[in-house]
Amino acid sequence: MTILVGSIDWSGVIGKSVRASFFMFWVTLWPLILGFGISGFVQSFVSTEAIERKIGDHRPPAVLRASLYGSVSSSCSYAATAVAKSLFVKGADFVATSIFMFASTNLVLELGIVLIVLMGWQFALSEFVGGVIMIVLLATFGGLWLRGRSVVQARQRLVAEASTDADHVHGPSISDQLQDMAWRGRVRSKRGWADAATYTMSDLKMLRRELLIGYVVAGFLAVAVPDSFWNSLFIHGHGFWTSLENVIIGPFIAIISFVCSIGNVPLAAALWKGGISFGGVVSFIFADLITFPLLLVYNRYYGTRLMLKMLGLFWFVMSTAGLATEGLFRLAGLIPVARPVQVAPTGFSLNYTLVLNVVFLGLFGLLYWAYRSRERINAHAQTSEPQEGPAGLAHDHSHH
Repeated sequence: MTILVGSIDWSGVIGKSVRASFFMFWVTLWPLILGFGISGFVQSFVSTEAIERKIGDHRPPAVLRASLYGSVSSSCSYAATAVAKSLFVKGADFVATSIFMFASTNLVLELGIVLIVLMGWQFALSEFVGGVIMIVLLATFGGLWLRGRSVVQARQRLVAEASTDADHVHGPSISDQLQDMAWRGRVRSKRGWADAATYTMSDLKMLRRELLIGYVVAGFLAVAVPDSFWNSLFIHGHGFWTSLENVIIGPFIAIISFVCSIGNVPLAAALWKGGISFGGVVSFIFADLITFPLLLVYNRYYGTRLMLKMLGLFWFVMSTAGLATEGLFRLAGLIPVARPVQVAPTGFSLNYTLVLNVVFLGLFGLLYWAYRSRERINAHAQTSEPQEGPAGLAHDHSHH
């Protein structure tokens, strides 16, 4: 049945949008499984206990450590925000925890892989280059802006609430015996792998809404929104002023689109197709930490005054980094000239995407089996695996 509203065949538009959304998901399926699998492995086998002791300020060594810790953690925006809150409560510096969030959502492998597959290697490289620029800017200006009574009061309130915190644990509840295992022993432990699978599934569960919204919105934008709309929203032909306006508008679109983490990459591809500048796309991808749902989370954690400070500084840092990244890539001749006619394929093909998706779906099946069997694996391991002595590698139970 064809539904005509204002001379537009909406049934046809919806059908084409759903099709475009599905094939955007299809071409990024294996990178998603690979990235989340690696993230689960890191969260299970890499200790984060030392973070609380080592990022108590925002001097260069602490900034570097916060960046490294973030880059090997979950890419989920909500998880990064929750971990940062937990670290802040335990004594970590507020600027350092913000840097941790930026690194966790911009310097992670899975994001780079999805960007390469869907948008090209230039955008993946820009994410890491711009991510470093953002961290430098945040460390420089954060100490001047994110401080004072609002920070002190936020920590006091969160510490007072910590004893009655009823939020669910992000990831598995690890036994005391497993916490005391040395790293090599944990890697050889079946329980460690069951935990890695559980972290992978936990990240996917937290991101499923954002991923779904991201693909659906991107499919609709790619099909239903004409290029003329984007050409009117983003100014063109004014040199520096075009770039400046685009990097400011990019984060605004992120705020109102509600799409976090990797879920914003398909939408970024649609924006790039529609005419936004290279720097505008980059600043949009950076802005997954200031979407409206996360602003509500910041308001709940830290209070309205500090949330507004975070919004202002983060927006400035994201736009400035997008502008600087575009300038560097322009000087190096790395900005793509051609824009895609279509964001995703329109049908299945016998190519590397099909082969890799089949392989990684099989691996995903193994991860899901380990996740579903974790209680049986843990019970069996407790009676069959020897206990190792403490190695100072206790695993952090971060809350979401």
